[in-house]
Amino acid sequence: MTVETYSFDEHGGIPDSPLPVIVYHGVSEAHDASTCEKLFAKNGWLGAWWDGIYDFDHFHSTAHEVLGIVRGRASVILAGQAAQRFELGPGDVAVLPAGSGHCNAGSSSDLLVVGDVSERDAVGHPYGDPGERGEVPANIASVPIPAGDPVQGDAGPLVEMWGGPERPDAG
Repeated sequence: MTVETYSFDEHGGIPDSPLPVIVYHGVSEAHDASTCEKLFAKNGWLGAWWDGIYDFDHFHSTAHEVLGIVRGRASVILAGQAAQRFELGPGDVAVLPAGSGHCNAGSSSDLLVVGDVSERDAVGHPYGDPGERGEVPANIASVPIPAGDPVQGDAGPLVEMWGGPERPDAG
């Protein structure tokens, strides 16, 4: 398994996050939807769904999100149209901090994603409109850091890189 991290600035109304996006490649549990869902739940990420990735720029201001690619392939743009394109396939897991823009820019017809959020009450979390401002920055800043990384639990890079009370946007 390999791990990559990426940081982005605001692009086209997508607020983004001071916390890095984490992308895992080669997660063996992400080749089966039930097993992937159980992995996320075991590590404290609750409220999983099985579906795809929306094909429009959006972000979530009230929850961190994890996307496990179980089947198929997707070209995913992170942080708005001016940002970076990622090719994701079976066994890849993307961990998106609140405010991270994402968009499916094309995928295979058999795409199956197990998605999850960091907070149980964030299921059905709202989608940020890139033109919306209002409470979005405050919402993003107030989302708690998860207790564990969705793939590696307490030993995962999220715990070290996202930190706790001293997270980059706290203050």
